[in-house]
Amino acid sequence: MSDWPHHYIVRSRVDGFLFVQLVEHIRRFGYEGRFYSKPITYFDEDGFVYWTMGSPIAETTIVNRARKEDSYEYRLEHDTLPGREAD
Repeated sequence: MSDWPHHYIVRSRVDGFLFVQLVEHIRRFGYEGRFYSKPITYFDEDGFVYWTMGSPIAETTIVNRARKEDSYEYRLEHDTLPGREAD
């Protein structure tokens, strides 16, 4: 997604126990935000934003990470959403 630069980890490629702990941490200590109209739980750490897509933990397969300035809420606040660039 070139309009939304980010990285992710895949559950099947990392330690499963640590993956679940990360997902639980994001959901317990994160905050509710949005990606357009979709509610998402985000967790900020050291200039990065972490999130999942909200599926139950047993079904969650990816944890995403982006720089804070590439997040939806930051870009919305600074009027830099894709398709809204100045001419």
